[in-house]
Amino acid sequence: MTDKKELIKNIPFAQAVNINELVDYEEGRVVSRTLSSKSHVNITLFAFDKGEEISAHTSPGDAMVQVLDGQARINIDGEIINATAGQVVVMPANVAHSVLAATRFKMLLTVVKQPVVIKGL
Repeated sequence: MTDKKELIKNIPFAQAVNINELVDYEEGRVVSRTLSSKSHVNITLFAFDKGEEISAHTSPGDAMVQVLDGQARINIDGEIINATAGQVVVMPANVAHSVLAATRFKMLLTVVKQPVVIKGL
């Protein structure tokens, strides 16, 4: 599996992996590891120290947060959602949202966007 055109990166292939061990907590930081970054999908693993956040922003695609460890406070257009390990929250495209670590927490973020279609091809 040495093909450089792999769609997923930064994770071992063909073996069982504990996803929580792929990114470590760091004091006062948000740490991330990109697993895929393509025109139609982004998959990123995050570890947040308690109190750290990603401030309000929008995304061109639907974004799904899967909480792997700890607790997050997710604000979607003013609605606060408290999510814990094992839960998922979907944030709709083009709607302001933010993520705050209520405790140290880890999440897998998957953003799915409309594929780009080029007419005439």
